[in-house]
Amino acid sequence: MATLYVSPHPDDFRSLLALIAAEYCPSHPRVITEDPPAHLAKSRPALVLASGNTVLTGANAVGWFLSSEAKRKGKDVKQESQVWQWLSFAENELIPISCAVVFPLMGVKGVDKQLQQSSRAELKRVLGILDQTLQPRTFLVGESLSLADIAVAMAVLLPFKYALEPSDRKSIINVTRWFLTCINQPQFVKVLGKIALCEKMVPVSPPTSSAPKAAAANNTAASGQPKTEAQLKKEAKKREKMEKFQQKKEMEEKKKQQPQTEKKSKPEKKELGVIAYNIPTPAGEKKDVVSPLPDSYSPQYVEAAWYPWWEKQGFFKPEYGRKSLREPNPRGIFMMCIPPPNVTGSLHLGHALTNAIQDCLTRWHRMRGETTLWNPGCDHAGIATQVVVEKKLMRERGLSRHDLGREGFIQEVWKWKNEKGDRIYHQLKKLGSSLDWDRACFTMDPKLSYAVQEAFIRMHDDGVIYRSKRLVNWSCTLNSAISDIEVDKKELTGRTLLPVPGYKEKVEFGVLVSFAYKIEGSDEEVIVATTRIETMLGDTAVAVHPSDPRYQHLKGKAAIHPFCDRKLPVVFDEFVDMNFGTGAVKITPAHDHNDYEVGERHKLDFINILDENGYLINVPPPFLGMKRFDARKAVLQALKDRGQFKEVKDNPMVVPVCSRSKDIVEPLLKPQWYVDCRDMGKQAADVVREGRLKIIPDHHLKTWFNWMDNIRDWCISRQLWWGHRIPAYFVTVDDPSVKPGEDMDGHYWVSGRTEEEAREKAAKRFGVPAEKISLRQDEDVLDTWFSSGIFPFSIFGWPNETEDLNVFYPGTLLETGHDILFFWVARMVMMGLKLTGKLPFKEVYLHAVVRDAHGRKMSKSLGNVIDPLDVITGISLEGLHAQLTDSNLDPVEIEKAKQGQKSDYPSGIPECGTDALRFALCAYTSQGRDINLDVNRILGYRHFCNKLWNAVKFAMKALGETFVPAEKAQLSGDESVSDRWILSRLCAAVGLCGSGFEAYDFPAITTSIYNFWLYELCDVYLESVKPVLSKPDADQETRKQAAVCRQTLYTCLEVGLRLLSPIMPFVTEELFQRLPRRHAQSNPPSICVTPYPEATEFCWHSEEVDREMEFVMTVVRTIRSLRADYNLTKTRADCYLQCIDGDTVALVEKYRLQIQTLSYSQSLRPVSSAGGDGGAVPEGCAVAIASDRCTVHLLLKGLIDTEKEVAKLTSKQGELERQMEKLKEKMAKSDYKEKVPAKVQELDAEKLRQSQIELQKVKEAIDNFKKMM
Repeated sequence: MATLYVSPHPDDFRSLLALIAAEYCPSHPRVITEDPPAHLAKSRPALVLASGNTVLTGANAVGWFLSSEAKRKGKDVKQESQVWQWLSFAENELIPISCAVVFPLMGVKGVDKQLQQSSRAELKRVLGILDQTLQPRTFLVGESLSLADIAVAMAVLLPFKYALEPSDRKSIINVTRWFLTCINQPQFVKVLGKIALCEKMVPVSPPTSSAPKAAAANNTAASGQPKTEAQLKKEAKKREKMEKFQQKKEMEEKKKQQPQTEKKSKPEKKELGVIAYNIPTPAGEKKDVVSPLPDSYSPQYVEAAWYPWWEKQGFFKPEYGRKSLREPNPRGIFMMCIPPPNVTGSLHLGHALTNAIQDCLTRWHRMRGETTLWNPGCDHAGIATQVVVEKKLMRERGLSRHDLGREGFIQEVWKWKNEKGDRIYHQLKKLGSSLDWDRACFTMDPKLSYAVQEAFIRMHDDGVIYRSKRLVNWSCTLNSAISDIEVDKKELTGRTLLPVPGYKEKVEFGVLVSFAYKIEGSDEEVIVATTRIETMLGDTAVAVHPSDPRYQHLKGKAAIHPFCDRKLPVVFDEFVDMNFGTGAVKITPAHDHNDYEVGERHKLDFINILDENGYLINVPPPFLGMKRFDARKAVLQALKDRGQFKEVKDNPMVVPVCSRSKDIVEPLLKPQWYVDCRDMGKQAADVVREGRLKIIPDHHLKTWFNWMDNIRDWCISRQLWWGHRIPAYFVTVDDPSVKPGEDMDGHYWVSGRTEEEAREKAAKRFGVPAEKISLRQDEDVLDTWFSSGIFPFSIFGWPNETEDLNVFYPGTLLETGHDILFFWVARMVMMGLKLTGKLPFKEVYLHAVVRDAHGRKMSKSLGNVIDPLDVITGISLEGLHAQLTDSNLDPVEIEKAKQGQKSDYPSGIPECGTDALRFALCAYTSQGRDINLDVNRILGYRHFCNKLWNAVKFAMKALGETFVPAEKAQLSGDESVSDRWILSRLCAAVGLCGSGFEAYDFPAITTSIYNFWLYELCDVYLESVKPVLSKPDADQETRKQAAVCRQTLYTCLEVGLRLLSPIMPFVTEELFQRLPRRHAQSNPPSICVTPYPEATEFCWHSEEVDREMEFVMTVVRTIRSLRADYNLTKTRADCYLQCIDGDTVALVEKYRLQIQTLSYSQSLRPVSSAGGDGGAVPEGCAVAIASDRCTVHLLLKGLIDTEKEVAKLTSKQGELERQMEKLKEKMAKSDYKEKVPAKVQELDAEKLRQSQIELQKVKEAIDNFKKMM
């Protein structure tokens, strides 16, 4: 029997978890309320298994073991993973905040009141999330109570008992319902007894009962035996301590009840990021903007409720604000279609980047007044969707698609699509994407399916689509051809064992096998090598280079195949590299792309040795019917047995792997449909060369021309059921005068919109009556890229002439990742030109690929694939780990990925919010390089949002409730130098943003906005005008100056928010709605439809003012640096500025108030070096050169204890000299350069250099102080 050691305290929730789990366990362990023996465990709960050799400690570990026996940890792997996630949630999210809230009530020291209050708010927030999760559920996982419910219930037990008052529980009715359901289960009642919920949060008296009800009674051990004397003494000591504790608590309570005479405590700060918007707002209604803004920025608060309102108001529709789409818009039209994501997909950071860029551009064009449409859509993703639904069928019902038949299976796919297929749309909305959802298209919708059918028939009738038997990428697992983009290139450095679907053991790759072919009629042999030894069964020739002297004598001769009577002619072909290996190459035309071309040139036999499932055909026994990789071993052994095997050696190679099934891709000869791309490819290259289509950045032009000028025909057949079935029919003629056709013969294939139309075409072609024609429609479907290729015009109803087609086609821009330049962009251009005679868009902007902070490609096995929603809402490290557990990685890869996550995100990913993520992605997007995304930088932009928030809050307070903005943003002529400067900087930012959007220079946009808000508006202007805004309105001039300052401040806020709106739509909307309007009645209702600031309107940029302020800020920074050097953190000092000439003195006088305010100086006096006015600089000053025109003198005399400072610095000098001496000794050793790594040597040299600089500064400071003594 196992023994369970638990705490006797009735509120020890970890022990309670273990006890409840034990109640569900069929073999109930013995319970002991003592510490376990020291040699077994050091904490409780601890479970000692019956053997006595195994000990489990910790509530989760003990609970997991007991729940395993009780079958309470999930019915399958997926549910087990979910239970484990809930355990992590309880341990890492709930327990810390529950303890922080309840422990102070229980008298536990070390938790201050401020933390308790912020933790209470955080507890409510977390329980609010849990409440939403539990809304449709009775239990957390599945349909019955599990360990997840036990763990989470115990994590919230103390708050429910002592902290959550009735009003709190009303806001979490689902959590309360679930909690009551749990604690009323018989097993819970047996351990907990009857739980009384909290009525009022007050300090808790220590419990009189000293053990849970399920543990033993007072003087009896859990085993039923009387307690020992030692146990009773121990418990008596505990009771004594508890009584003292109780007395102490009572004294504290009496003190609290006495009248307060002490000074008031400071108001408690709210913890950042725990504020939620909880004002009831029906979906689509405008968010409350009357209530005061929260104290700090919180993404949860800001991003709530805006999107449904934007959508309901129709802001994202091109019709917004227009009578008719056909009405000419002098501002022009902007149309862009989304690269349709897969219906099976969920967002990754690549999607987030694409949508951040596209939405910024769309919002910018919309705010400029253009008729703007960003058209959403979703791709049916033939292979991916079929695989998902097939797995679901097998998992849930044990059925294959063949069990259901084609029609039944397609119905199942539609059912899945209707249930799950719009998930990615919800995620796009979370990112703030301003798409016109009423125009959303799915590539299998009737409108788009009709367009696909029409495109195929027209291109087939024109001879552009034709039938041919060629090598394709074949997946034996999927039983289908796949496109190049669905083939992953796995690079191997040498011998590697890889898992292959359908094989129990891993298969060997990355080796080169050499063997010999005997030459017919002689003892001579030719040695060849291959990485796929099984394909030698399909060899039909040996090739050598025509110039290779070693093989000239073999012209006209043949090798003999060792396993059949096939003769393999020796052919001479220039494709052979005579310097590689023996210079002789085996040729397998039916299973290798290079060999296929050799076979065509030399009219060789094409022997297909693989069927669609990867079993060997057309080969001699014993290989016939073997699986391909079983045959690999068998062929190798047979060659060894015949003495024709030579060697095996490591060989770096690339293995083609199917991205969907993880199967090894085989080149296979299959009759398929192809698109003749020669003329279309030439057209696509010409439109770029002629400048009619612009590709940005232009370094992609080389790739474009290389592909288009060397384009191959495109295989568009896929052996699937889900997709657009090919509208082509094989013709059989019931007439002896017409010979039967073969599948690969295009003459026997016709296409038609209906079978009747196809029959009429066939009858006409073969000159027979229609009734003599029998038709069989092709079972295959079209490549998904075919429907994607016509997406820009099929979404508007092509081939029908619709209003949308006439207005929005051709589009303006195509924005996507450079990795699908050929697969999608090129095909859209080719098919657009072919079927409509027009380019589908005028410009193509290609963004970079997102990599991790280390520059590595995003990969599940590295653990660096990040869901953007996790960046937006935040996720713990355990949550990231749990996602890996749900993935299809093998255990070794999961462990490797976990280590990667632990290294990159040791504390998980903090909540950053949508706006910060979008801003970061745009800031990273410089043309021509990949993006190494660091989550810490995104967090930095979340802090930027907080800075915005605080700036607007301060500004609104400064503006006052009675402030009325001027009707137009313009200069009044009364602006101060600070006003003039900030307006100049605002205009510069407007110009930079406008030119940045036009040039797709997103870092220029984000940098200009960031610098304006943070470094110019907040750090300089707001600080410099505080004296103006805080002065009492003593006289008319002061009031006038303050009024001008407020108008300037309002202009900066309003224009600054509009500049930022396309990138950060949520926070800008929230703050914009709080500002007063220039024209309250006629102003647009939302910032997203308010005009974008343009340089023609904001034309007050002054280079002269900028130069003057740059000089001023140089002086300010120098003064601040001096203050920091002498530790003048709070003390204000007099400052003397020695100027080189009168012009500089005048400039300092002009900006005297700004310099004094920003440098925290007591007073500021300009002194001319040329003498005259201003007097001399007094003694006792610290000196620093600000520029060639000005030197700063900071008066320190009387402000600091010079003797004390000299003593401190002298000590510092000695310490630095000792460190340097030690470092020099280390570097002077004879073997230093040989033994110490170069990186460490660099660090040592840098450390020495820094110490020398610091020592020099210390000596200068000592000398300066001595002059003052």
